Amino acid sequence: MSDKASNETLYWAEQLAKGTISRREFLGRTLALSAATAMGGLMPSLALAQEEPKKGGYARFGMSDASQQDTANPATWPASFTETVFNGSMCNNLTEILPDGKITGDLAESFEPSDNAKKWAFKLRKGLTFHDGKSVTTEDVVQSFLYHMTPDSTSGARSVLAQVESIKADGPDTVVFELKSGSADFPFITADYHLSIMQAKEGGGIAWEKMIGTGAFIMENFEPGVAAKMKRNPNYHKNNKPYFDEVEFIGINDWTARFNALQTGEVDMVQDVDLRNISMIERNANLKLARVPALRHWTFDMDTSVAPYNDPNVRMALKYAMDRDEIMKKVFLGEGSKGNDNPVATIVPFFSDPTPVHAYDIDKAKDYLKKAGLETVTVNLSCAEGAFPGAMEAAALYKEQAAKAGIVVNIVREAEDGYWDNVWLKKPFNASDWYGRPTCDWVLSVGYAADAAYNNTHWKNDRFNELLVAARAETDQAKRAAQYAEMQQIVHDDGGVITVAFANYTYALSKKIGTAEIGGALPSDNLRMAERWWMAA
Repeated sequence: MSDKASNETLYWAEQLAKGTISRREFLGRTLALSAATAMGGLMPSLALAQEEPKKGGYARFGMSDASQQDTANPATWPASFTETVFNGSMCNNLTEILPDGKITGDLAESFEPSDNAKKWAFKLRKGLTFHDGKSVTTEDVVQSFLYHMTPDSTSGARSVLAQVESIKADGPDTVVFELKSGSADFPFITADYHLSIMQAKEGGGIAWEKMIGTGAFIMENFEPGVAAKMKRNPNYHKNNKPYFDEVEFIGINDWTARFNALQTGEVDMVQDVDLRNISMIERNANLKLARVPALRHWTFDMDTSVAPYNDPNVRMALKYAMDRDEIMKKVFLGEGSKGNDNPVATIVPFFSDPTPVHAYDIDKAKDYLKKAGLETVTVNLSCAEGAFPGAMEAAALYKEQAAKAGIVVNIVREAEDGYWDNVWLKKPFNASDWYGRPTCDWVLSVGYAADAAYNNTHWKNDRFNELLVAARAETDQAKRAAQYAEMQQIVHDDGGVITVAFANYTYALSKKIGTAEIGGALPSDNLRMAERWWMAA
């Protein structure tokens, strides 16, 4: 158990001894804490041969999803390029998800609950500074959170912060969060990549335009859709990190161009490997492949607020019209596992596999169309190669499969650049790449809560939203498991998500790059590859 988990367990033991909580509640809280913090043996990661990190060098990363519309605004950051550059390299959060999935302090040296986990106090490390030398203050932290909580906010973190009643400074180094109900998972929420700590503006807000953070690297030059070049922060608060002197993130959205850049030495790492090239990479004496087990899943999302997707029978017909086994075999070459219209990964605590399994069934698809009063239906599926690896091939197979049920799938090939700004959340049926999250509350809040900014399906279910709030505060673990199981069943039965597959993060690297354990909760080693990796040769 981590020091943080031990401290929290001691806290609840003290409350039990004082008589302020019952034995039953003590057991419930500590079990919840175990579920939230003992993910080290559960969370996905890739353990590589450990070697001694070396200082120095200039690393170049070939990224798959840069856009000319990218900015340093933390309310946006829809894809791994901006998230890795700004959150993972330029900035820090109060907490951090380690490669093994455990939560730990980052800018916060400690975090402690009280009032049955309705209150959380985060104490900042001493001596923290921004890249321009200014000290990090509690006001910077408060404003960095409030920025995402305004009524008109479109931030992807707005829904996960809906549980926060208030945020205030308590002295010069402590920030206290008052929640609407208890949540043992709250320290995970503060690791959300949108919640980077930036300098507060006088009068409120944050100065994100300055591109000044506390992170391992200092921004030297940023050209949206092209590249971000950064240099080492000599005053970083983590001992010995980062190892590289300089890093550059280069946007190369086309896989062929990205792979050629790796082979010719223009970049040292590329993400989202085309699975058809795996054997070629494994045969190359200068390259190595990293398959990182992940919470990542690929979906086709329907906007349930517009026709024909506002009819649950049409949604169910579209789910049964997909042969996921064929897609897994022909497109993903058996890498990963097929989905069952549930966004929660099997290794996440409180995962439940809904029934019945949405296997390919033409007769059921036709029956559901008839229930909708239809013999046939035509849908336009917006897609792009950059939506997820193999997205266009998966869409083409789906088109053939669904046709047998009388469903006409028109594939709309969208522009690669700006896909996450112009298509996702906007087009009524689109391909999506979801990272997943390490807790049920987090993954269900960020993408499926009624008011979630990233609710790509625009889905609203009263029972689901009621359970989401109730489960967050439930201390009886059997009841909490039942609540999360019901939520997953509701998404499966009524939601607008077609989960095509769960997948690994797959990287190809030059053997010049050294790594330790690579995290799979988020891409790019939980977005921290620039500070965790080093030049091995």
